[in-house]
Amino acid sequence: MELIAVIILGIVQGITEFLPISSSGHLILARELLGMEAQNGLAFDAVLQLATGLAVVAYFWRDLVRLFKSAVSYVSGKGIDATDRTLIVAIILGTIPAVIAGLLLETKMETVFRSASLVALMLIAGSVVMAGGELVAARYARGPLTIKKGVGIGLFQCLALIPGFSRSGATISGGLLLGLTRENAARFGFLLSVPIILGSGLKKLFELETGNSIGLPLVAGSLVAFIVGLSAIHFLMRYLKTRTLWVFMWYRLALAAVVLLLVF
Repeated sequence: MELIAVIILGIVQGITEFLPISSSGHLILARELLGMEAQNGLAFDAVLQLATGLAVVAYFWRDLVRLFKSAVSYVSGKGIDATDRTLIVAIILGTIPAVIAGLLLETKMETVFRSASLVALMLIAGSVVMAGGELVAARYARGPLTIKKGVGIGLFQCLALIPGFSRSGATISGGLLLGLTRENAARFGFLLSVPIILGSGLKKLFELETGNSIGLPLVAGSLVAFIVGLSAIHFLMRYLKTRTLWVFMWYRLALAAVVLLLVF
């Protein structure tokens, strides 16, 4: 892989992993536009996802350290804050559906799910879900995170296994549909993504064929994805304090239309 092309993929991954517009979908489209071979595509994408997973860890470092200490205290039989207990259990239980679905669909993710036409269709489907979340959020009161809501958002996260849907788009929309604010839905969605992104990245890292031809580009692309991803998280968390998901929905629909025109 050419160094410049991989750096471009790192930028694409860093931006699109956290904005609700689908990182895997954009990587598939970017690779086709750059004329890059699809061999080991999913594995290479997962390594870039590992870099952006580390960006989540860096951004939410204080939250993760606090939750880890609370988990240790809970296991030790000590009392912990009820909010932290709910968040810990919600993350654990919410992670299970995506783990199971990922293992069951791994083969299809390597082959069937990596087509531009499917990406376009999922961009549209994800936009419909996002629109539903915004419409519900505008009509009904918002409440705190519960374990039940956490599991529900975990089920929505499974949709992100299909390129074009978007992990953040699915979890934020799911949070809105289940009664969370945009900011709280995004925060929980990012924390929920840590086990999946890091686990998938580490698994695929050992499966990736390494060599002189991709060693340096892989490192460079990962570093770029980490830096850009950190900036994207900061932007989205600030953005969602006062704004909605509609602009991302319209972008997704426009991109889907372009892709369908090119494919058909």
